[in-house]
Amino acid sequence: MSGSVTSGVFQVLEADDPPMVAGYRIAARLGAGGMGKVYLSHTPGGRAVAIKVIRPEFAQDAEFRQRFRREVQSAQRVQGLYTAAVIDSDVDGPTPWLATAYVPGPTVSAAVAEHGRLPARTVLMLVAGIAEALQVIHGAGIVHRDLKPSNVLLASDGPRVIDFGIARAADATSLTASGVAIGTPSFMAPEQAAGGETSDATDVFALGQVAAYAALGAPAYGEGPSHGVLYRIVHEDPDLSGLPTELRTLVSRCLVKDPAGRASLTEILDLCGAAADQTQLRRPEDWLPAGLAAGISKRPPVPNPVPTAPAFDPSPPTSRPAPAPAPQAATASAHSRPVVGSPQLAGQYQASPMGHQPEGYGPPGGYGSPQTVHPARPMPMPGHPYLPPPARPRNRTAVVLVSVFGVLLLVLAGCGAMLNMFSREADDRRTADGSGSNPSASAKAVPRPDPQPETYADIKLAYDYHLKFADVPVEPVKYSTDDVFYNCGFGSCEFATFGAKLARLDSGSDGSLQACRQETRFTTRIPVEALSKGSRMCVRTNNGSIAMIAYKGRSSKDEPSTYAILDVTVWRGADRKD
Repeated sequence: MSGSVTSGVFQVLEADDPPMVAGYRIAARLGAGGMGKVYLSHTPGGRAVAIKVIRPEFAQDAEFRQRFRREVQSAQRVQGLYTAAVIDSDVDGPTPWLATAYVPGPTVSAAVAEHGRLPARTVLMLVAGIAEALQVIHGAGIVHRDLKPSNVLLASDGPRVIDFGIARAADATSLTASGVAIGTPSFMAPEQAAGGETSDATDVFALGQVAAYAALGAPAYGEGPSHGVLYRIVHEDPDLSGLPTELRTLVSRCLVKDPAGRASLTEILDLCGAAADQTQLRRPEDWLPAGLAAGISKRPPVPNPVPTAPAFDPSPPTSRPAPAPAPQAATASAHSRPVVGSPQLAGQYQASPMGHQPEGYGPPGGYGSPQTVHPARPMPMPGHPYLPPPARPRNRTAVVLVSVFGVLLLVLAGCGAMLNMFSREADDRRTADGSGSNPSASAKAVPRPDPQPETYADIKLAYDYHLKFADVPVEPVKYSTDDVFYNCGFGSCEFATFGAKLARLDSGSDGSLQACRQETRFTTRIPVEALSKGSRMCVRTNNGSIAMIAYKGRSSKDEPSTYAILDVTVWRGADRKD
């Protein structure tokens, strides 16, 4: 969310803004950024939510969609006190979106713009809250990659980190290869600015920059053209001379150039406690400066959704007043605006077709996929029985011609059936006396042979990599949508799939093709904790192949990468029905 602390929080919808996203009726626009626009809506129970609608160019990128789906699934498991929870999403529709809890507070950037630099006491509490949020986010296997002042909200009970995982999804798309930078230059880490690998330490560097910005009122590496800022981040030291004394060690430990030398999140929390002269931080209710806290309490009330349909008027049509003239194109009504989830969106927020949406503050029937509401059949009113409309007069000449053609078609069909019957009887007689054979019977008698298995031993499937069984040879690939991938988070790992079917075989199974064909206990996720060395899993792919995976172990905790060791056997085309 962006905007002033005391005004301009809720922006009026414009002609190109949708009045509805799926089943969520939009009340206002909260802001816009490089990834999309953010709108205010409500759940069915009336709780305010922020809905981010992804930009069309990202929605059209297959790699982004696949990665975005994964990141949203991981983000939904993040339940921290200082994160804005992801409560709903649509990652497969033509226009991806996600809904998070709405936080009634300004961003750090908006607060600094209106109130100036924040006091050291507030910055310490801010850094401690962000560090705790990052612990939860990193525990879910997510690197934020775009932590910045506009992605941290200030609420009366502490900060909230938002947009975690979205930049990670975008970082994998073909858009990055065409020159689209992911992240904000003034708050990038050196390895990120140089195009290197990002890690949890990347977010620590960004945390130090957010702290410096809040305390100094400006970025630690200055402002100006992005290439100049990025050069200073990689090659020069920041100017921290204006920082309060209690913040200098904390920020300096975060802004170490080498990722391996930066402070851990645990160290950051310890430094915050030491700087506050406390063994354990306790966040007071007045952790924000008085002027900023007063601005939050005086924020305008959350607006109601924009109506998407006129109210029902029970009066007869003859007694209703004449409609007012249509407004000019510059003041388009809600009915003329596109709806995310309707076929109106040709090139902007294009989404799956939907029927008329029932009135309400959230998606019909809860958080499931929007449902088409079919128009009701005419029902009789009391005292006025329903009469069907009178039949239209028919053209007698056309009726006669249709009847004649119908009779001719029936005669031809009957002749064809008789000829077919005589032909089958002749084939049967030839088969009985040995003078011929029945081709259809012989074809059914020959079963399709099973395909030969292809075996690949000791595959090291790293975290975030896929096995695509249509490939020859089968080997780990990145950013694919098929068929099985290795996912880790919250200290555990799992084998998962989006389009295929997974099944864990019993320990006594022989791991044959027949065993995989007979298996019916399919799932989409199998935790590594449920497997032992030698355990087997069957995979039935959406392209008709069957694979058997033998689990042989995984990397140790002291290794730099996370991977599983597998033997894979593939029977190509074994599951095809043709």
